[in-house]
Parts: sequence; C-alpha cells; structure tokens
Amino acid sequence: MSLIPSFFGGCKSNIFDPFSLDLWDPFEGFPISTNIPSSAREISSFANAKIDWKETAEAHIFKVDVPGIKKEEVKVEVEEGRILQISGERSREQEEKNDQWHRMERSSGKFLRRFRLPENVKTGEIKAAMENGVLTVTVPKEEEKKPEVKAIDISG
Repeated sequence: MSLIPSFFGGCKSNIFDPFSLDLWDPFEGFPISTNIPSSAREISSFANAKIDWKETAEAHIFKVDVPGIKKEEVKVEVEEGRILQISGERSREQEEKNDQWHRMERSSGKFLRRFRLPENVKTGEIKAAMENGVLTVTVPKEEEKKPEVKAIDISG
C-alpha cells in the first residue's frame, strides 16, 4: 500500500486500496502507447502459454500452464501425421452495466502452439488430462527395435 501522495498526474495508486501496486507510467497518454491495438495487449500474456516438453524412455510429455481454462476450451490435435497442436481460448468476463470494475488483470484471448514430433511416436495413442490448471499431454513412443544378435560358432 502506498501512503505517498501522487505528485504526478498519471499515477494510478490509491492509498485506500491495499492491493493497488500500479506504478506511474511516464508514457501514458503518448501516441506510442495508443498504436498497440487493445486486442494485442489483451492476449499477449495468455498467448505465451508456458509449456514444458520432456522425453522419457516411454513417452514425450507436454505440460501446459492454462489456469482458469476448462478442458472443453482446450484442443489437442495431430496435424500432418506428426505435428502436435495445442490450442485454446479464454474469453473475457461479461461486463454488466451496473458493475464497477476496480481492476482487470487476468488475460484473455487465444493461444496456439505446434510441435513437430519425432518419428518414433505412436500418434494414435496420445492421451491428455487436465488437473489444477495444468494440461498434460502424453505421446507414447514406439518400442525400440533391438538389433538381433546371432552367435556364430567359430570352427578351428
């Protein structure tokens, strides 16, 4: 909470709001900040959904952070045989005319990520599960074919 009064007109801090942590933006009101479309500012953080990809002996495992999204709002698809595509959308909350918003920080918009899978995967057996805002996609690997070793008797 800031108890220092604002000497700058652009400061958004409110001494009565304990969650107000906004800092003064010296570029607020300049044309450079209005050139960015609002839709681009809205989806920028959500579009960069954080994804971890690890490979184990049995599978490739993708973990995607998508907090606040229902499993119905996420799609997991395989394109062109080996391209894993993970996409989703979080829509903005409807604004009622009588509501007064004090802060809107949660991002909204769409995201789309694509990954080229290696040749040794079973794309027909992909599994996906959502738990606590984390989507886990498991892509099983084909069993490695071990080279056949044949013993040869040495005569002598």
